[in-house]
Amino acid sequence: MTVNDFRHLYLAELEELRSVEAQMAGNLDRLAGQATDPRLSQEIETHQAQTAGHRDRLDALLQAHGGRPDGHDDASMHAIIDESGKWVGMIADGALKDAAMIASLQRMEHYEISVLGTLAQWARMLGHDNDARVLDAILDVDRQTDARLSAIADETVNPAAL
Repeated sequence: MTVNDFRHLYLAELEELRSVEAQMAGNLDRLAGQATDPRLSQEIETHQAQTAGHRDRLDALLQAHGGRPDGHDDASMHAIIDESGKWVGMIADGALKDAAMIASLQRMEHYEISVLGTLAQWARMLGHDNDARVLDAILDVDRQTDARLSAIADETVNPAAL
């Protein structure tokens, strides 16, 4: 796709976000199986299902705008996911591994949150009110996930890793 105007930029970034969600949906179950804290494992499993739903909602937005679900492959999320795997593989202690896993998961969430916030604003500017509602709803879920991860880290995982 040639990006030659704001609409095309929006669509290209929407395709990138779809790639982010697809990559996360495909990798979160692996992390859930390696978590030792039951709350963390459950949170990851819950978010994996949510993320798969986000991917599907983005597919519908892309279809409405003539975009392609496989239009882009987000390299930044690939790198973040690769780093999470490296951390998990380097640490034997369960609580310490969980702490590193939460840090990696929050990197993923923060990346998603930044892209979602930008795209929701762009959707409003372009008059794509339905897109903005969908993106804002996904953004809310990701912010809530980030907050729950912080609570798990603060209440159980980080103290156990000390």
